[in-house]
Amino acid sequence: MDGGDIDETLERVGPRLREVRERRGATLTDVSGASGISVSTLSRLESGSRRPTLELLLRLARAHDVPLEELVHGAATEDPRVRRSAVRKGARTFLPLTRRPGGVQAFKMIIGPEGAPGRQRSHEGYEWMYVLGGRLRLLLGALDLVLGAGEAAEFDTHTPHWFGSADGHPVELLVLFGPQGERMHVRARPRSDVDSAS
Repeated sequence: MDGGDIDETLERVGPRLREVRERRGATLTDVSGASGISVSTLSRLESGSRRPTLELLLRLARAHDVPLEELVHGAATEDPRVRRSAVRKGARTFLPLTRRPGGVQAFKMIIGPEGAPGRQRSHEGYEWMYVLGGRLRLLLGALDLVLGAGEAAEFDTHTPHWFGSADGHPVELLVLFGPQGERMHVRARPRSDVDSAS
């Protein structure tokens, strides 16, 4: 890469920094707090009036949680199809829908007949589920809920829980799981609340 190529590459970094920040819905102040770089320096980097150094780019890549390569050369266009094999555990089949490690994971789950409910378990994280078909029974602490197609639930997985088919027929659902406790925004109310509201 000659000097002209380097200059052209560096000139494109500013607009990329602005694009990444705006895509995340972050302000310059937000990025400053996450990166330790002053707002005025960030503003000059984005406008192109200041050339980025490797140290600044590394701090910004970490703050935005993107690869350094994306800030320098732009995001690579990848095949968007998620190709992962189904995982089967007993009567449950998991189909991964995401491929990025860490953060919120999405997958489709198909649950076949399992017999009596198992022991409620708890673990780190936060879970959101949406029933695509069938009837899902969710035991959550003292609650005993049945969710039909189109219903959703979210819960902190520190609460003891178990879920499975409510009627011995297969149930399909979409599940989002956040190992660090990321919260979702859709909640199913217990059946008694729904009945009293109607």
